[in-house]
Amino acid sequence: MMKKLFLLLVLVVATVGAQNANTIFSEANALYKNGEYQKAIDLYEQVVASKEISSELFYNLGNSYYKLNKVGPSIYNYEKALQLDPLNEDALNNLIFAKRLALDRIEELPKSALQKFNINYLSKLSYNQWAVITVLFSFIGAILFLLYYFTQTPARKRLFFTTSIFSFILLIISLAITYHQYNKVMNTVEAIVFVPEISVKNEPTKNAEEAFIIHEGTKVAVLDEVDDWKKIRLADGKIGWLKSGDIKVLNIF
Repeated sequence: MMKKLFLLLVLVVATVGAQNANTIFSEANALYKNGEYQKAIDLYEQVVASKEISSELFYNLGNSYYKLNKVGPSIYNYEKALQLDPLNEDALNNLIFAKRLALDRIEELPKSALQKFNINYLSKLSYNQWAVITVLFSFIGAILFLLYYFTQTPARKRLFFTTSIFSFILLIISLAITYHQYNKVMNTVEAIVFVPEISVKNEPTKNAEEAFIIHEGTKVAVLDEVDDWKKIRLADGKIGWLKSGDIKVLNIF
């Protein structure tokens, strides 16, 4: 009995929390439309803190920061919106505009044909979306196999057998893509620079020799961490160390 009451209480709290987050989100949208961008940001950040997140929330938050010419936070939130929904074209387009405000122009290393295919096609869907496709192919394959098993007509049996085999092949492919995309997300840690200018060091010490300089809004890959230092890599392959507080990690919720 106590367990049921506890579960009911959790459900009620979660429902009230979601309704409250939706109310705050609507109020923030109204403030944004009235040009009160900082007030809108304060409310959007409250929703983020409540964990009632969505791609639209980060997109609107990115727009608010962009209106205030805050390069790092705007890029960060557009990136967050795309993490949750890689097909969010509005966030992708606005991210391009926001990146133009950043000072650094970093040329990416050449990519192989397989890497380009992954970026241009496979990565357009998140690993969760690929998982849904995998489950869908498993259902289709199972239904087609049952139809093959129970059908008596030779022509139909051949048809159902062929299509079921094809579905299971697609199932294996989509499962492999899901696994690859999941590992990529889990093993790739990226961050956005949040300070106007950083002197990146060769070693994780204050007095180490300067390796290069980067500016607010630059996206980096985080490779390692030592105390309050993070080892980062740029898109052009440069590697160095900077203070953890100078960047904000694009963590997965």
